[in-house]
Amino acid sequence: MRSLGELSPLPALVLLAALMTPSGAMEKGNVVFFHPDGTGANHWGALRLLKAGPDGEIEWDRLPAIATYTGHMKDALAATSHGGATTHAYGVKVPANSFGMDGKTPLIAASGKPMSIMQEALAWGRAVGVVQTGHIAEPGTAVFLASAPNRNDYDDIARQVLTSGAQVIMAGGERFLLPEGVQGRHGEGQRNDSLNLIEESKKNGYVVVYTADELRALDLSRVGKLLGVFAWNHTFNDNAEEENRAAGRPHYVETAPDIAEMTKVALEILSRAPNGFFLVSEEEGTDNMANKNNAPGQLEALRRADAAIKVIHDYVKEHRDTLMIMAADSEAGGLTVLGPRPKYFKPDEPLHEKTQNGSPLDGRDGTGTHPFMAAPDTAGKRWPFGIAWSANIDTAGPVLVRGAGLNSELVRGHMDNTDIYKLMYLTLFGQRLD
Repeated sequence: MRSLGELSPLPALVLLAALMTPSGAMEKGNVVFFHPDGTGANHWGALRLLKAGPDGEIEWDRLPAIATYTGHMKDALAATSHGGATTHAYGVKVPANSFGMDGKTPLIAASGKPMSIMQEALAWGRAVGVVQTGHIAEPGTAVFLASAPNRNDYDDIARQVLTSGAQVIMAGGERFLLPEGVQGRHGEGQRNDSLNLIEESKKNGYVVVYTADELRALDLSRVGKLLGVFAWNHTFNDNAEEENRAAGRPHYVETAPDIAEMTKVALEILSRAPNGFFLVSEEEGTDNMANKNNAPGQLEALRRADAAIKVIHDYVKEHRDTLMIMAADSEAGGLTVLGPRPKYFKPDEPLHEKTQNGSPLDGRDGTGTHPFMAAPDTAGKRWPFGIAWSANIDTAGPVLVRGAGLNSELVRGHMDNTDIYKLMYLTLFGQRLD
């Protein structure tokens, strides 16, 4: 079996970066990039109604900085998860079918270096972490540490993530970490080679945990490198709500920690790093549930993402040397909230299965069920609403950038997807990229 050191491409990148010192130094600090995949303004509006009511605020509303966002690709108006993540990680527009590359061509970042912003942070001695509710090869986090000609090269992508040198890695995807036929904690491995990446990670100093209870039992003051493997595939069941109900499956794997808890643990470990840190955290369920047109599952995913926003926002309030920046790369499912007068939506009557123009219409238990009820408004009234879907793919919907902390005053007006990289780069390295 080959060792992790023999498999990792990072040392060459470290040497290259060490020869390239940024100029024009400015105030530098830590960065937390939160990526609630697939969420647009309409998604957050739906959560606000359910959780806080039409006059209330969710954690997303409380972030002080806001900008409009455009996420088009080199060859498409709407981003893909892997193409959008590549632009966030490298600062350049790429074809939609790209995973850390320009299509199938090696990629030079906006910094002029042949590496992602996270690989460059590692090269400069920063502690880095990736936490994810999807499987470990999901692009929203993995593309910061891995490149591949095909986003479905899961085995190789997983290998690159685990050999990257990241101090904190948490996700699902045990299936991509164990050889075929090897039984893990959540299921059987599916790798086509002999690599047992979990055992190799243990040899390289990672503490490995598999459940929320095991994560909570850790003495984090004694943990320098952490690998969390919380599901065989994703930590959620991204099916239509009717399918999950028929199979007796919850929307999320009950033994797995949520994204808020994972993010809080990652911050506790990474914040001890003497040279600062860079964390990328992703709630993937917000994308997958929406593209399955699962409204109850989507609202649960949004609730979890909103809880993670509070964790990060609370941290940057206490640590003024840290930037929090968040954005999705597209809007999944084309979600629309319908809230007509109660004459048309009655709390005690099921909704129609479709809207007048034929769009699927979800209530609180799925299509053709009773409407959701908003939390009380300032007059104490609760109003019924439904969620309609225009698509089951990522759309070019109204995405917003939000921010807090160091340099967040630069989150304003309009931001392109390439500007996410530029602001993170400025904060990490003190260098402004034109």
